[in-house]
Amino acid sequence: MFIEQPSRWLRWLYPSAIWRMDPTEKAVYLTFDDGPIPESTPWLLDTLDKYNVKATFFMVGDNVRKYPHLFEDIRKRGHRLGNHTFNHIGGLLMSSRRYLRNANKADHLIGTNLFRPPRGWMRNRQYIRLRRHYTIIMWDLVTRDYSKNLTPEEVLNNVKRYARNGSIITFHDSLRSIDKLKVILPDCLEWLRDQGYEFKVFDEHLQHSRKLK
Repeated sequence: MFIEQPSRWLRWLYPSAIWRMDPTEKAVYLTFDDGPIPESTPWLLDTLDKYNVKATFFMVGDNVRKYPHLFEDIRKRGHRLGNHTFNHIGGLLMSSRRYLRNANKADHLIGTNLFRPPRGWMRNRQYIRLRRHYTIIMWDLVTRDYSKNLTPEEVLNNVKRYARNGSIITFHDSLRSIDKLKVILPDCLEWLRDQGYEFKVFDEHLQHSRKLK
């Protein structure tokens, strides 16, 4: 992934993807990538419930297959569901046919019109094909909660420094992130709320979902 806020040239590569929501609205969109897994997902869900916050979970299909009860818990608690491929694969290292099949395999389990590419990269052909079926959600702020080089406090400071109206904020539902999130996610939620931000999820009709061919 890329550091904090993506540059304009990166946004230009995928112009119909959504990088930020309405910049005039005092709202943020929390997203969690890579789950569900038993080591982190239950704690994240309980914490979000405590603060009455809904988020969007971009899930790996193979994790959904292994932990269907966690997937169902995410859904029942009213969070939005997103596709993050079946095996968390990068599009640049795989043929377009295999990549699209992998995304479609995940969709059979998740059933969503939202897609986020792992690591943020896709070949142009993959991007063109995927946008026919999905709304492609990128990010306005990567917290870098996965980084071994950052302390929890530095992750929190990334949120404080870069959050803005319409920000799509990316955290991770993963082993690499959960220890940091247990320290700072409540502080992040409280700080964002104190700044006057509303927590939103993506509308179901953000883009019409069509069959992937």
